[in-house]
Formats: sequence, structure tokens, C-alpha cells
Amino acid sequence: MQGYGKDLPDALLPYKNKLTPRFFEIREKVLEFVQNVVNPALPTYAAQAKELLKTVDHPTKCPEPPILNDLRAQAKARGIMNLFLPEVSKLSVLEYSPIGEILGMNPVANLAMNCTAPDTGNMEVLERFGSEEQKKQWLEPLLNGEIRSAFAMTEPGVASSDATNICTRIERDGDEYVINGHKWWISGAIRPECKLFILMGKSSFSGPLHKQQSMILVPRDAPGVQIVRPLAVFGHEHDHAEIIFDNVRVPLTNMILGEGRGFEIAQGRLGPGRIHHCMRSIGQAELALAAIVDRAHRRKAFGKLLAEKDTIRTAIAEARIEITKVRQLCYLAAVMADEYGFKAAKGYIAMIKVAAPRAAIAIIDEAIQIHGAHGVSQDSKLASLYTHLRTLRVADGPDTVHLITIAKEELAKGGGELGAAVSGINKNVEKYGKFSHVEGGALYVKGAPKKGSKL
Repeated sequence: MQGYGKDLPDALLPYKNKLTPRFFEIREKVLEFVQNVVNPALPTYAAQAKELLKTVDHPTKCPEPPILNDLRAQAKARGIMNLFLPEVSKLSVLEYSPIGEILGMNPVANLAMNCTAPDTGNMEVLERFGSEEQKKQWLEPLLNGEIRSAFAMTEPGVASSDATNICTRIERDGDEYVINGHKWWISGAIRPECKLFILMGKSSFSGPLHKQQSMILVPRDAPGVQIVRPLAVFGHEHDHAEIIFDNVRVPLTNMILGEGRGFEIAQGRLGPGRIHHCMRSIGQAELALAAIVDRAHRRKAFGKLLAEKDTIRTAIAEARIEITKVRQLCYLAAVMADEYGFKAAKGYIAMIKVAAPRAAIAIIDEAIQIHGAHGVSQDSKLASLYTHLRTLRVADGPDTVHLITIAKEELAKGGGELGAAVSGINKNVEKYGKFSHVEGGALYVKGAPKKGSKL
């Protein structure tokens, strides 16, 4: 795992000229913090979490282990909290990407450095679009790790992968907004540290389709907020909540940016977050590959170490190839975002949102196969890695949504003369004219649809 070494990883060599002295300084601090502070604290973290579980009636209600506050204090002293936020870290998207991979390998370090979703996306929203009052009340305690938050968007009664379907009502009533809706898969909403929801709903049900949505701040303890249940992933309940918002009242000042600006805000939130998710996915794929290598050196079958068997060597090689490919695609998306903005980079971001979780899941699945029954047991971390990554493939939209984005960009380019030359045409169709009644022969005789045609 080169990403954990002090030397610049090979994958970053093509981008060396884009890396600032601050990147090298921050990366060194992060590695030192993870290796010398976080890793030695992991046994205490686990022991405290185990004891705290005895104090609650459900695991999702378990508070954070107290040692996490100590780790946050040490991260803050080193100046490495909130590195995901360029306004705070002074790092480019590219520069944060390899750090995100390190944090994907160490969830406790991710927590200590305050770089976990969904808080990261919510802090980005407040930093870029929040009023000074909103920043003072909510962003400051979030940046300090004093509170946590959740993002309330997905709804059970509509296909939420199409965000125009979102139908939670946000209605103005005097100096307040009244919110009525039903949300689910609201990650992080049940934990006691969660104090805030950023909710996406509709402040209008008419007019331009992408100007009907708004985002608004809802305190978790507001009257009318009812957490119905934790939702289960593969049969095990996690901190993903189903929530009813029943006549929830908040002041007008809780509206972010203004009515009808929800889609605009969402695009600003999702671009960076997707790159962060994908880099953490690569870190988790590296963990799975490391587990395969470890197992291969410690297990014998049919008279040989697994490391000596061609099938295992092939699996290891394929995993390394996939990780290397996806990492480079992530870096390319990050550079495009840095150079041209997230809107221009959306095609590349869509590519990594499909490719990174898909590759990581395949590698984790292979690791489980190589570990046998041990791989799905509580003695291995592979099962929890698989559960998390499989969920990520539908978080922020399923693969199909991102594939459509990629395809639309390709189709909009048109095939051009080169495409037409390679595709070829049967000249006899035009010569004999027996298809001239089919759309005037335009689709075949006169060439492919031009750029910008709607297919």
C-alpha cells in the first residue's frame, strides 16, 4: 500500500507539478497522526464503544467513544481537521484525493479529522451557500466536531434517484416555513450527536421543474420530527433512518440561499462528495487486497501455500490492475474539477462513481472467496467492508443514473465523419430508394443524426 508510505505514490507522479508544498506538509502530518496517534488508540476506542453499547437499547443510539474527543483535539492541534473543505485546508481537489484514500483505510482517523459523510457535504453546503447566521449557529460546531448532521433527501413513495420527484412540502406561513414529508435512508440521523438535518423538499409545485426544490435547515429536535425506525442493510439495522416530518415549523431564516435554489445547491454538494466517496472506496479496496495477500501467505491448500497457486496470483494481479485504473480515473476527475469546475467534470465524476465502488466490491468479494467462511464471519472485517461498499453503489444515485450522464455526453458529441466512415453505409439503399418513405430516408441515406439530436 504505497499510499501509506512517506514517498510520493507512483500514481501521483503524472500530477507532480500540480502538487503544492502544502500538500506534502499535510500528507506527512496525516500519516504521522494515523500511525502514531490513531492506530495506538484503536484498542481503547473499541473497548469504550463496547462498554457504551451496554448503556443503550439499540446500537444506533450509542454515543461516540470519549477518546474520539481527544483524537479530534490532537488533529486540530496539527491543523489537519476538515481537510475535505478547500476553504479550510487550502488543498485542491486533487491534493485531497490521496488523503481521502488514507482515510478510507482508517475510519477512526476519518472521524477524528472530521472528514466523514454526510457531515462533509453538509458543511460544504453551509460554507458555500449558508448565511452568516447559519454559519455561526451550525457550521462552526460542525467544523469543531461538536455536533453531527444528516442530509434528508430520499423518499420512500417516489423514485428519488430522479430528484425532481422529491415531494416533501415546504410551505411559507407568516414568518415560518411548515414542512410535511416522509424521508428514509437518512444516514447518521439516529446517533445522539446528530443535531441538524439539511432537508430537500419542494417550496413550489409549479413553474420550471428544476426551480421548485429548496434546501432548508431543520433542527433534529424540532417538534414534529419523528424518527420511525432504523433501516436494515442485509438484515442488520444501521444508522439509516426513516423519518416523518409532520407540520415541522422552522423560521424563514433557515432557508438556504433562497426558495427554488435546491438543485443548484445539490450540484455544489454532490460533486466533491462523490470524489471523496470514491477515493475512500479505493482505500477500502486496498485493505481487501492486503487481506488477500496476508491470507495467501498464511494458508495452505492441497499441499501448497495459496500464494503459490496461479488462481490466487491472478486474483491479486487483477485487483492491483483495477485499483490502479480506478485511482487514475479519480485523479483525472479531480484535476478536471480543479481546472474547469465540477459542472465541466460531471462526466468524469459519473465515471468514477460507477467504477470505484464496482471495482472495490469485486475485490472485496474475491477476498471473501479466498478467505472462505472466515471471510463472512465476525472475525474478519471483509463482511462489513462489503456491506458498506454495496450500499455506496446506490448512495447519491444508482449506477444507471451515472451511466446515463456519461452516455448523454457521448451522444451529444455526435459520431462525426470518422464515426460515419467506420460505421459504413449500404449505398444500394439510396440507389434503389425503397426506404425513402421511412422518415424521408434521413436516418440511413443522409447519414447519422447530427450533434445535438435527441435520441
